[in-house]
Parts: sequence; C-alpha cells; structure tokens
Amino acid sequence: MPLTQFAIAHAAPAKKSYKLSDGAGLCLLIEPNGSKLWRFRFFFDGRENMMTLGSFPTVPLAEARRKRDDAKKLLAAGISPAQKKKEERQAATAAIQNIFGVIAAEYIANLEANKVAESTVAKNRWLLEQLAAPLARRPIAEITSAELLEILKRIEKRGCRESAKRLRGVIGAVFRYAIVTLRATSDPTLALRGALLRPIVNHHAAITDEVQVGALMRSIDEFDGWPTLRAAMLLAALTMARPGDIRGMRRSEINFEKSVWRIPAERMKMRRPHDVPLSTQAVKVLKEIWPYSENGDLVLPALRSPDRTLSENAMNSALRRMGYTKEEMTSHGFRSTASTILNEHGFNPDVIEAALAHQDEDPVRRAYNRATYLPERTKLMQEWADLLDSLRQRSARKRHAA
Repeated sequence: MPLTQFAIAHAAPAKKSYKLSDGAGLCLLIEPNGSKLWRFRFFFDGRENMMTLGSFPTVPLAEARRKRDDAKKLLAAGISPAQKKKEERQAATAAIQNIFGVIAAEYIANLEANKVAESTVAKNRWLLEQLAAPLARRPIAEITSAELLEILKRIEKRGCRESAKRLRGVIGAVFRYAIVTLRATSDPTLALRGALLRPIVNHHAAITDEVQVGALMRSIDEFDGWPTLRAAMLLAALTMARPGDIRGMRRSEINFEKSVWRIPAERMKMRRPHDVPLSTQAVKVLKEIWPYSENGDLVLPALRSPDRTLSENAMNSALRRMGYTKEEMTSHGFRSTASTILNEHGFNPDVIEAALAHQDEDPVRRAYNRATYLPERTKLMQEWADLLDSLRQRSARKRHAA
C-alpha cells in the first residue's frame, strides 16, 4: 500500500530500525534516533542493490517517488542507478577540484612546501586571493585570455602596472601547475605577452654626493630614536644589504670570530646564501646593540616585542624624522649610495656587484664570483666603512668652518 504524507509524518521511532514500503522498491527507513531515510531497492545484473535517495522531510514523498522513477528508467536502459550516482558525485568533486581558486591554493601550498621565502609566498597569496578574486569560482579550463586581459587591464587602469604584470605572471604559474596535474591543457596568459603597459620604474631615491653622504651619516649618529632603529640604518650603510635582510638579521647568523654575517638562502632574494664581510665599524655597531636582543634571536627586534622585526617602513620613517624626504633618500637607497660612490672611486665593478648580492646572468661567472670575491669583498667593506668615516669627518669640519 502506497505511503501517505500523514503516515510518514506520524511514523514514530522504535527501539530497532524498521521500514515503511511505498511500493516498486521504494521504502522509508525509520531509525531509532528519529531520522527517516529514503531507500530504493533494485536488481542489476542479477544482484540486489540498495541506494539512498535522501532524508525526509528534506526529500518529500513526491520527490522520492520521482527519484525512484528516474532510477527505474536508467535500469530499463541497462544502466545501474547506483553507479550513475557515484559517477555524478565524482564529477561534482572533480569540478570543485578544477576551479581556479582550489588550484591556486594548491600552488601556494607547493611554494610553502618548497621553502620559498615567506615574503614571496605572501605576495603570491595576496595577488591570487585579492586581485584574482573574480577567477576563484571559475573552472580553470573555461578561463580565456580575453577574460584575464579584462581583469589585468582593470588593475592597470588604477595605476598599478607592476601589480598587473606580477598578477599575469603568477596566474600563468597556476595554469602551468594545472597543466601538469591534468586539469588544464593550455596557459592563456601566453597570449597576453605585450598586451600590458610596461611598469613605471621608480628607482629608490639615494644620496650620492659625498658631502651629503657625510652629513647623512652624522645625522644617523645623532638620531635619538630607538637604538635598534639607529643601528639598522648604520648597518644598511655599512653592509650594503637589502633592508629586509637587515630587519630579519638573526643572532645565529653573526660570526664575530670571523667577522662575517651569513644570510641563509631562504632569506635571500636570489635564493642562495650570502656572506657579508663585517668591517670593524659594523662589528662595533652589532656589539653595541647585542644586549637589546638577549631575549630572542632577532638582532634588531621591534620596540614592543623581541620576536617581531622592525616594521618594513621603520627606517624610511626615521629618515623622514631626520629631515630627508622620500625623493631624497630611502632605506633601499643606501645600496645605491654605496654602489655609485665605490664605482666612482674605481673599485672593481664585479666585486661591488658581488657585495650587493646581485644575480649574474652567467652561471659560471656567478659561481666564480661567489667563490673568488670574498677576500676582495672583505677588503671592499672595510675600505667603504673607512670612507664613510672620512666623509663624516669632512662634513663635521665643513660645519664647524661655517
């Protein structure tokens, strides 16, 4: 006898599960906990099978009967409804795994597993999650070059040419990952080469006049702010290292006996370790600041926490307090200052480039430079520190004379 809505609604649970039949293989299973589950019993290839059709009242009686009838149509066509349901479930799962957002998340996880620099991972994550947000729910195989160009041009029109360029690159990396994992067959970003405007290069402002450099060093000496911030600026001048490397300097990286600071590969922009010879002046700065980091590993911790680095803009803010505008000097500018003046004084350009940890395009020269130039770089660093002292003194004499 077919079921009725009244009979289903008033079917009370018992100590054991029991069934209410609706006919033609459809029944309602009443569980002791009160749940009511639709089941369809059928035979396929001579074997009895049972498949679920959902729960009541989410699936009402009429819907359960429609699902049963659809299953019977499949059986009449020689198709197992249970296998069909499994394939549809697998297809739905595959569809989810094939959307851009999921693949992008896997790509980021791979970067982390490969120990890519945290700053690089964070930048790529931001590009993919924020700027590429319109692609997150899109099946990756359906994304076109025209669709990507529209997104990139929208970013470009906001004046963010560099971000548009970087986003195109990281989206291309996600597509290449999708190709090797058999979820895409081509990379639509390849067709966009030359389609974006070139980024406007803003070189980091730097003081390169020797008299002004001397005045700058005296201003840093007289800086009355947080001691680690003053030390950070002095070390930026003395070591030619990138501001991020200086802020992230660890006590474990400093070898006072050999006067060397070894920056590990994972913290370097070019992903290779870099030895920075320390002049006697740099060692003096480090020893003066050393007690400030006794409770942690960071040499230049933030004011409020020994486990946090100085903020990315800390040195630039200090320069502003000292009266230098962003058009005159920046924390990155210390590298340009050193490079310009050392080249003007006739030092070996290859040694200067090695000191700046620039990547040589020639792999043979790159290996040679790193292996051969350490003695030359050690001499260069000491002569640079001595020159800075000389420029300080010259500036002081000029001020007193005035």
